Amino acid sequence: MTFLKALIPGFLLTWVVSGIIGSNGSRGGMLAIQNTYIQNGYIEGYTFYWSWPLFLAGTGLAWALFWMMDS
Repeated sequence: MTFLKALIPGFLLTWVVSGIIGSNGSRGGMLAIQNTYIQNGYIEGYTFYWSWPLFLAGTGLAWALFWMMDS
C-alpha cells in the first residue's frame, strides 16, 4: 500500500520539475527530460515534459519515507 501512496508524490515531483526545466529548453543532464506527446482520440493531443529517472527516484524516495512513517 505504501508503494501506491508513493506514486502520487513521485508523479507530482516529476511533472513539476520536468515542466520547469524542460520549458526553459534544457534536457536536465542525467534527468533525461523529454517532450512527450499523448494523442487523445483522432484530433486532440497533449504534450508535456517527462523524466523517467526523476520519476523512479522521486517514487523511491517517497516510498522510503512512507515506509518509515508506517513502522
